[in-house]
Amino acid sequence: MRYFIQFSYKGTSYHGWQFQPNAVSVQETLTQAVSVILNETIELMGAGRTDTGVHAKLMYAHFDTDKEFDAATLVHKLNSYLPKDIAVFHIIAVKDDAHARFDATQRTYQYHIHHFKDAFLNEQSWYYPTELDLDLMNQAAAELLKHTDFQCFSKVNTDVNTFNCKITQAFWTRNGNQLVFTISADRFLRNMVRAIVGTLINVGLHKITIEDFNAIIASKDRSEAGFSVPAHGLYLTDIRYPYINS
Repeated sequence: MRYFIQFSYKGTSYHGWQFQPNAVSVQETLTQAVSVILNETIELMGAGRTDTGVHAKLMYAHFDTDKEFDAATLVHKLNSYLPKDIAVFHIIAVKDDAHARFDATQRTYQYHIHHFKDAFLNEQSWYYPTELDLDLMNQAAAELLKHTDFQCFSKVNTDVNTFNCKITQAFWTRNGNQLVFTISADRFLRNMVRAIVGTLINVGLHKITIEDFNAIIASKDRSEAGFSVPAHGLYLTDIRYPYINS
């Protein structure tokens, strides 16, 4: 039987989702927990990769086992075993060929910035005290929906076959001391969201225009785009599947 596991994690103490040599990852920690509770060697396939320090409010992975178990009991046991910065929500039985990574139809990320020093947000939002032109940043963000090739925002020397992504929403909101950037797409390239945010900040600082922003995308050149913002402000917030309501 194949199962999806729905969970969240605070990424501060982990070197990303994926197994890393000589470093602690979320995948390693969660795989060990499931294996211990079920008393068998389990392999977890995640819905995607998150970099060191990135958080996930909602993440999925799948695993296979022939053992019978009560899902609610397994969730309880996993949460008792796991460290406080990983929380399991649900275990869901799915068809045998369901795939946590390849079946996802949409992913959503958010990036959090706070303008005034806040002792409680240090690891969960990026402190950036300079005021930004939010209206102009939203105008630039809307331009993303007109493009499909985002090579300029991708980490170089990546092993993907295509840089095409279909972005369905991209916008900024203000919530008191915080700015939040929300973006959804069918897929994301490595470092893509952090590079987009850095480039949009340059728009908000009036360093580049909307026309410049579009020209950067057309260039397909990472060196033309803006800086990559710090990982600790980034959250994976939603993943959609045709057979699961998140």
